[in-house]
Amino acid sequence: MPHEVSGVVARTKGDPVSVEKIHIPDPGPGEVVVDVQACGVCHTDLHYREGAINDEFPFLLGHEAAGIISQTGADVTNLTEGDFVILNWRAVCGQCRSCLRGKPQYCFSTHNAQQKMTLDGQDLSPALGIGAFAEKTLVAAGQATKVSDEVEPEVAGLIGCGVMAGLGAALNTGGVTRGDSVAVWGCGGVGDAAIEGARIAGAHTIIAIDLDERKLAWAKDFGATHTINSSDMDTPQVIEAVQGLTGGNGVDVAIEAIGLPSTYEQAFYSRDLAGTVVLVGVPSPEMRIDLPLIEVFGRGGALKSSWYGDCLPTRDFPMLIDLYLQGRLQLDRFVSEKIGIDEVENAFHKMERGEVLRSVVIM
Repeated sequence: MPHEVSGVVARTKGDPVSVEKIHIPDPGPGEVVVDVQACGVCHTDLHYREGAINDEFPFLLGHEAAGIISQTGADVTNLTEGDFVILNWRAVCGQCRSCLRGKPQYCFSTHNAQQKMTLDGQDLSPALGIGAFAEKTLVAAGQATKVSDEVEPEVAGLIGCGVMAGLGAALNTGGVTRGDSVAVWGCGGVGDAAIEGARIAGAHTIIAIDLDERKLAWAKDFGATHTINSSDMDTPQVIEAVQGLTGGNGVDVAIEAIGLPSTYEQAFYSRDLAGTVVLVGVPSPEMRIDLPLIEVFGRGGALKSSWYGDCLPTRDFPMLIDLYLQGRLQLDRFVSEKIGIDEVENAFHKMERGEVLRSVVIM
């Protein structure tokens, strides 16, 4: 039977969000309905509200979530009602050229639910194909990954986006390993997750770089061995500071978690010869960067972009939950506050002011 539930909707560009009654259809083939238990407030949701991703309003916001499968559609064989799941926004197809090459983490044909959730008869655009600031949501079965139910949903859900993006940037894309030196630009949720990933991997030196002392203090909690407050520094000074902490050489892996040309340039020149630069911060479409090609050639190494931490949810989500249950992954530290569904707009403002790592909506 279809459901009418409360959900957080962005009706028009830039306007405050509102809690509305939305319609959730029964799942069709390959789809599931999830009773959402918790959903983190991510910058991407704010980008949707601001029209910075596309203009397909109204949006049903929320995507960093965990919950319980309450209904399954036809042809769903890997999930059953009652399963505890983390939602993800890259359901792999298994058939594209990347999947067939054995690299499903780069799937070029990820998919969402085919049916639409609606508001007053109008189709909603779910954020990242999920729409989890709601009591229930409809997703493709591949967007729901079963994990141990021993973990609280407000912690588990964070793996679904920001934490996975940062951890994956270090562990998967950057390939950080024992004894490496790592620098991370931007110490919000994604950057701190990259620091956490570097710590787990056994990095010897982990340098956190930010403009805000409060964020640098958070970075230390996640494993940063050194911090650089770059608020009064130009690019050469930041590069010199990183090199000064690494014997004059620069880092093995430089992770840019902001998405700005200036900080990307700092990361590029702050790495050691044959080092790796990982871009996980999301730039805006108009941004450009100018690098001497001889420097790209002469320094060697690799310049990489990290897609969702280059994760494969079925592989990575259960593994990360196991690390958390073993006490090796500090997920609890990312939860700054727990809020109600009617507090999302206020949480956006706290996030913009840098007051929180994650506000988490509890349903």
